[in-house]
Amino acid sequence: MLTENETSQQQAEAMRVKVLSEALPYIQQFAGRTVVVKYGGAAMKDSTLKEQVMRDLVFLSCVGVRPILVHGGGPEINSWLTKLNIEPQFKNGLRVTDAPTMDVVEMVLVGRVNKEIVSLINKAGGNAVGLCGTDGNLIKARPHGQEGIGFVGEVSSVKTTVIDSLLTSGCIPVVSSVAADETGQSYNINADTVAGEIAAALGAEKLILMTDTPGILKDAEDPSTLLAQLSIQQARELIHQGVVSGGMIPKVTCCVRSLAQGVSAAHIIDGRIPHSLLLEIFTTAGIGSMIVASEYMSQSPVSLP
Repeated sequence: MLTENETSQQQAEAMRVKVLSEALPYIQQFAGRTVVVKYGGAAMKDSTLKEQVMRDLVFLSCVGVRPILVHGGGPEINSWLTKLNIEPQFKNGLRVTDAPTMDVVEMVLVGRVNKEIVSLINKAGGNAVGLCGTDGNLIKARPHGQEGIGFVGEVSSVKTTVIDSLLTSGCIPVVSSVAADETGQSYNINADTVAGEIAAALGAEKLILMTDTPGILKDAEDPSTLLAQLSIQQARELIHQGVVSGGMIPKVTCCVRSLAQGVSAAHIIDGRIPHSLLLEIFTTAGIGSMIVASEYMSQSPVSLP
């Protein structure tokens, strides 16, 4: 006769098998498809969440999905600027990046954060390779154009040769959001933007932005008002109405831009939830907000405020 502990263990194992079985249709659907994940927020700072994200990426790779991770590293940059007695400055939400700050950004993102992520993925059983925009001419940058912000850039072009080669070899590319222009000058680029442009250039199945919010909310103070699915037009309307505001505007705009360039679906998810990546990709309900072109809407349009 089984003990209470043995019965509980059997039930837990049966549930695990059930979950895997229910995920099968999604695994079959997305096998061979490219998914670009922008990694940031709490999932980048909390050690437990960080390890879970790395394991989830390895899981995706093992079941045939082709994941790419794009990251920034704002808190780490701020920490190192402080250590070097350089005061972090922001203008209209953008980091003012003079020459000394650019040196720190490049050192932290390319030399420290990127390599830590690569090491964690490899430790979890994956095969990660670290890149920045200058590797293989992956990203060409141009100045952002706003006055007084220094070496803040935008994506001018994306050359996918290196990433395609790595994905074909079963590797997980890990890309930091630093790139250079035609003269070799380095620029600090918003990681959401880099992820969106890479997803568009690759014709990715999904662009997933990991944030510290549940997704797009009708009421920013009420998580129960989460909008699970929106069309491009609805997303634009929410920005116009001011429902999407502040730091969510560039994220939603990034999603809309990637969809307009051929990405099938863009997601904004809560990276504070354990295994949020797998929950969004391999379950029917998902956990965040999915933005798709109108023709791909799978349910009645949400009513906008």
